[in-house]
Amino acid sequence: MNWRQLSHWLEERRDIWLDLLRIYLGVGLFIRGMILFGGESGVMLRQLVGESSHEWFATALVAHYVAISHAAGGVLLAFGLLTRVAAAVQLPILVAAVVLHASDGLFALGQSLEFAAFVLMSLLVIIVAGPGRLSVDHYTFGVSKDGPGASSRHAHGSVQ
Repeated sequence: MNWRQLSHWLEERRDIWLDLLRIYLGVGLFIRGMILFGGESGVMLRQLVGESSHEWFATALVAHYVAISHAAGGVLLAFGLLTRVAAAVQLPILVAAVVLHASDGLFALGQSLEFAAFVLMSLLVIIVAGPGRLSVDHYTFGVSKDGPGASSRHAHGSVQ
C-alpha cells in the first residue's frame, strides 16, 4: 500500500478517528472522576475553592459536580450515549481549569494549562462533530438524512 492509497483509506474513515478521540477522552475523564472520588484529591479541590470553614458547602458542591461529571460523563462519552450533552457538561470544568492554570503559563513543568486547553478543544470538536458510527447514539437514533455532510452528498449527486 503506497502513501496515496493509505491517505485515501484514512480519509474515508475520518469519522472513526473522531470516534477514537471521543472514546479516549471518555475513558480518561472516567478515570479522572474515579480519582476525584478518592480522599487525597479532595484536598486539591478544597484549595481551588477556598480554605474558609464557612465555604464548605461550595467546596462540596464543586467537588461533587466535578467528580460526578467526569465519571458519568466519561462513561457516556466512551460509549457515545448522549454524546453532545456529556461533552457539554464537561465544558465549565475545563474552562475553569484553563482559567486556574493560566497563571502557570505555557510550558510549565506540569503542563496543566496545555492539557486542560487540549481537552477543552477536543470536547468542543466532539460537540460540533457529534457521535460517530461507533456510538450508541448512532445505533439508537440513526443518522439523519440532513446530518453533517448531507449537503455535499446532494451537491455531488451521490445520494443513496
